[in-house]
Amino acid sequence: MNPATRHIGINIGGGYVPGLNYVVRGVVLAASELGWDVIGIKDGFDGLLFPERYPSGGLLHLTNDLVESLSSGAGAILGTNPRTDPFRVQAVNAENEIEELDKSDQLLEEVKAQGIDAVISIVSSQALNTLFRLHRKGLKVVCIPKSVENDVAATQLSFGFNSALSFTVDMLENARLAAHSTRKIVVVEVPGQHTGWLALQSAMTACADAVLVPEIPYDLRAVAAKLKKRAESGHPYGLVVVAEGANSAAVPDAGPDNPLKKSLAPMATNQQGRFIIDRTGLAAHSVSLELQRLTGQETYALVLGQLVKGGSTTALDRHLGLGYGAAAVRALKEDRPGVMVAFQPPETKFVPLAEAINKVRTLPLNGLFTEIARSLGVSLGN
Repeated sequence: MNPATRHIGINIGGGYVPGLNYVVRGVVLAASELGWDVIGIKDGFDGLLFPERYPSGGLLHLTNDLVESLSSGAGAILGTNPRTDPFRVQAVNAENEIEELDKSDQLLEEVKAQGIDAVISIVSSQALNTLFRLHRKGLKVVCIPKSVENDVAATQLSFGFNSALSFTVDMLENARLAAHSTRKIVVVEVPGQHTGWLALQSAMTACADAVLVPEIPYDLRAVAAKLKKRAESGHPYGLVVVAEGANSAAVPDAGPDNPLKKSLAPMATNQQGRFIIDRTGLAAHSVSLELQRLTGQETYALVLGQLVKGGSTTALDRHLGLGYGAAAVRALKEDRPGVMVAFQPPETKFVPLAEAINKVRTLPLNGLFTEIARSLGVSLGN
């Protein structure tokens, strides 16, 4: 046992996924077996940086009794904060202007002042970079990957993906039944800005006619031909699943950025209208209009978006959460900070943060799931 570790901090950053309390429970139970205390930090690191925002304080002492009493449907007990980066904290200066401050040193001082020996962070791929920088400045940290898109490169299964997948499949099956009843084509957009794991696996399970993913530029003429063939055989309806980051193989050059986009940078996209900042729904909207033009059949769009995070936690994610939590404690017991816990079946391993950051786990173009999809007759739009 590492004698220098007695008090562990735990926080959640990068947004909500179903079942986060199971990871917290895994950490608390495993730490209790070693006689260690666990201190919850609310809303990412905000509980340390801005304790005045919380009437009962920004920290929460986590006990076995407390975490075991949490229901499976309860929201994250510690909250999440997807926006606060300790290196870029927004504040209003004396001139009433918004500026960004580096509060990383203040954060490390607060960690030390609270007697926290190490921190376990449950984070998305984007937040891994922040934790890596904090580790380089002296923070003893172990990260646990979470993502409904399963896009964290260093692990085969991020926490929360299986629950999101299960919920998405249920929604797609309902959409397919509605399309069948109304004799229409429904285009359903699911999360997946850079990778198509959620779109592909849910589309296969729901027996969709086509799935469009970011890794494979699509040609809607191929999808339209498949839907026309179905209609000619007496099935004038269809289900098309599209990841929000999917792109056409024939996207025209957007040309120079317009002044409005420049004024909104870096968040602005090359799109106009309501999609100029948030492109959620853009893929479903554009694919639906084009398919209706190509097929002559009535087509409509649905956007699941953040709804995929609202389902119940699957048994697999419950087991994974408990396992990830226990493994993170084991990393600290073995004095191995600066790592991310990775599920690489049949084992959990510790991957250095330097090897986990700045990467995305994308679909192999000729991998297992793409080959299964093709074998099942699901069009990939190419």
